[in-house]
Amino acid sequence: MSEISPGEFDEEINYLRTTPVTDILANQLFVLFQIAALYIGETPARLEEAQLVIDIASSIITTGEGRLGEHQTIYKNALAELQQAFVRASA
Repeated sequence: MSEISPGEFDEEINYLRTTPVTDILANQLFVLFQIAALYIGETPARLEEAQLVIDIASSIITTGEGRLGEHQTIYKNALAELQQAFVRASA
């Protein structure tokens, strides 16, 4: 990993201070979905790791119910698709 410059650090802090938390969480959920899909799609599938990532994403969605903004249905649908892919990969 490369070092971050003081200017880049300040930009990141400013981003976190000025961006709505629902947007930050949306970005993180997207990353979690990508990681889980990657693990499920590997040969052999990394099911234990994928399950952990899916469980964490599910926890965020469940705990944030009604507070994750206008795209909550999209998050739930994406999670359901990942869960189905996990079941297929587990078979």
